[in-house]
Amino acid sequence: MLFSLAHQQKLLLLWTRRLQKPDSFGIVGSQFASHHVTAALLGKEEPVVKRHRKSFASEEWKGQERGKRQADLVPPNVISKATGVVSEKSNHRKRDDRYNRVSSELKKMAKEDFPSEREKPARKEPSRDPRKSEKKSDSYDYVFGVAPCLLALTQGRRKALKLYVKDGEASSRASVLKVCEEAHQRGVQVQRVEKKDLDKMTFSRVHQGVCLQASPLGYLTDKTDSAPRQDHNDTPPLWLVLEKIQDPMNLGAILRSAYFLGVDRVVSSLHHSCPLSPTVSKASSGVMEVFGVYGYENLEEMLKVKVEHGWQVVGTVGADAEESQIPVTQCSDFKMSKPTLLLMGGEGEGLSKELISLCQSLVTIPAGRGLFPGIESLNVSVAAGILLHSLMFSRKTTR
Repeated sequence: MLFSLAHQQKLLLLWTRRLQKPDSFGIVGSQFASHHVTAALLGKEEPVVKRHRKSFASEEWKGQERGKRQADLVPPNVISKATGVVSEKSNHRKRDDRYNRVSSELKKMAKEDFPSEREKPARKEPSRDPRKSEKKSDSYDYVFGVAPCLLALTQGRRKALKLYVKDGEASSRASVLKVCEEAHQRGVQVQRVEKKDLDKMTFSRVHQGVCLQASPLGYLTDKTDSAPRQDHNDTPPLWLVLEKIQDPMNLGAILRSAYFLGVDRVVSSLHHSCPLSPTVSKASSGVMEVFGVYGYENLEEMLKVKVEHGWQVVGTVGADAEESQIPVTQCSDFKMSKPTLLLMGGEGEGLSKELISLCQSLVTIPAGRGLFPGIESLNVSVAAGILLHSLMFSRKTTR
């Protein structure tokens, strides 16, 4: 069937437009299709068509093989709607994006397989430290633990600023709610924070989910002591004198035992002794918030003054102590009949020679078995509990 020349040109234009769309064979395919149709309509020779078909098949095969190798790395070409030309800039940008994604996955796998090659973690914005949220935060302590925080609030010896409570189920415990209620009644702000924030305040100690920012407690001073005071039961007073106790856990445990057993006062040397820190308060289960500790620059001077007022000075020594001119009595045999100062030395060295020279008698705790060298003594806080119990019991029996 023969077509007119105008009709042939019209068909040629229609096929050319359809074959130049992006979803067709592409630029090369469009060129081949255009040439093929033109040749067919214009009566061109067949060999020319076959030659172009072979060239197109070769190019198509190469493109397919190239696509298999780079399918995951090279995105498809982008053809401009206006010109039909490939946008190299857009193509390059998409290729880089996909390469970066693949590269990041490969880097991640390499880090897992080779720990030594792991990169340093990216620097994150530091979380806000609640300890630095207030001005002059260095002038405050961070009391931690349920009992210390509760007693610090109720006793009023500290100026409470803010109560931090761990967010979560811990804040719903009855003991924690009681601390929050006391803080609310006293106008102390309560703020919920994460556990890591409380760990920072307490240096990762056991805080039980609460931490109170408050003014610090220091040693009390009293250089004008009068004659021994007698209570309504007419029992002689007992003071516990500590020399160079440096471990806050030991000091806290001693305060707890002294308060529980009824000691009238705890005295400590100010030099070479641990401060009254929140750790001491926690170790004492909050006793430090109730029971004041007196500090003295010179214990020898204080002891001499007390002796002049009729007090007796009793030192403590280990079971293997060297013989001395001062009599040594087992604690179970000692009878406390007048105001007494019980002296206890620091960890390791014990009482200094200067203080021992001021003692009228020495007491010791007898061992219940033969002891190996190096373990012939007790922890100072344990020894204090035993000795105080023994003296307090003798004071009641001689009342």
